[in-house]
Amino acid sequence: MTGHTSLGARIDQALDRSAALALLREAVSIESITGNEAAFARTLRNHMNARGFQTDSAEFLPGRPNVWGRRDGDGKGPHLLVTGHTDTVRVDGWREKWEGTDRENPFGGVEVDGAIWGRGVTDLKGGICAAIAAVDVLNAAGIELAGDLSLAFIGDEESGEEGTGVSAGIDHYTNMIAKGDIPKPDFAVYVEPTGLSVYAAQIGFFIADVTVTGQSAYFGRPELGVDALKATHAILAKVWAQEEELRARAPHPMTGPSGLLVTGLNAGGLIAVPGTCSFSVIGSLQPGEDLHDRTEAFEAAIRAAEVHKDISIDITYPAGRDQLRGGSATETDPQLDTVRKLQSAIKEFDPDRGDISGAPYWSESPYLIERLGIPAVYCAAGNIACCHTTREHLNIEEYLTAIRAFALFMATYCGVAKQGKITKEET
Repeated sequence: MTGHTSLGARIDQALDRSAALALLREAVSIESITGNEAAFARTLRNHMNARGFQTDSAEFLPGRPNVWGRRDGDGKGPHLLVTGHTDTVRVDGWREKWEGTDRENPFGGVEVDGAIWGRGVTDLKGGICAAIAAVDVLNAAGIELAGDLSLAFIGDEESGEEGTGVSAGIDHYTNMIAKGDIPKPDFAVYVEPTGLSVYAAQIGFFIADVTVTGQSAYFGRPELGVDALKATHAILAKVWAQEEELRARAPHPMTGPSGLLVTGLNAGGLIAVPGTCSFSVIGSLQPGEDLHDRTEAFEAAIRAAEVHKDISIDITYPAGRDQLRGGSATETDPQLDTVRKLQSAIKEFDPDRGDISGAPYWSESPYLIERLGIPAVYCAAGNIACCHTTREHLNIEEYLTAIRAFALFMATYCGVAKQGKITKEET
């Protein structure tokens, strides 16, 4: 290809398309729904071993391992970490959706219309495989890094399975770094799908389950009851008023406005005064907002509602992550030289990608940024909109672009200690 820097051209020439696609199909073929990450983790460790990484593994819960590895440079460059989660969501409805077609097997990794299809291919096995294949490209290009390169693959990120999905994997891994059991990197790329944008910020969140309790009574004698549904109406008016106030604030330039969304409501069911009513809310936060302050303001709004004196209100937070009540909003300086190097590496191979933006989702970078003080961004191929659905797929050319871009970023960030002979013939 023309128009590349000399290093970019060398990387482009060294990419083995067939091997990269075989690696991705293998990853998709290994079922790793949350709680069942072990087989995929073992395979990833084998791949790291085969590429000269010093690897290790530890169970964050019984039978559920994290795996990681480090390949040392010559000590004259910074230490880069590329990380992502090994677990996927379940496959409910997939076979029924694609019955009788090439896509019927959710773990088949079939190619259709220029994309690889299957559960986890985008969220986020494509990112994991792009990082591993980038190492292959560096090897084939004869590029030895000056800095250290670490890969870490952790479990328990997805939250679709009961009793799992509380970030136990990243919590365990970052605790090991904090204790000095694993060397601390200087920068991290978490390979959530971003369409090859560089997400330097992410929203925070909390989920609140609110139970309003009154007293049920026969419909013919409603005066004997205390209507929980009527009380909830007044409470929800306060929640929606707070939502409007949040939306009126200046949005964050990368993640947009904060908000509140009522996601479910349940009450009554008998021919009687509803004695209980429950509803669920998810709140989103901008970087810079304090999660505790936001939940306290949320609770204050609820308790400010005018309800019957015998109404009781209980609020719980079932989705704690890096904080007990939810997940932190985070931000890495988008002007940081390292962030710009990643952007440049992407644009080297696709000028239309590599924009710096913010993640409209929460993932696990707060464990790196807030707990350890490691600047981190999200970046990988793939469209988040197809994830967790029966249409999960990854465009092949975008995946191959990610491999090239990751290889170039590894080289430009860590530094090149040596360039040897290219071992792959140009195709």
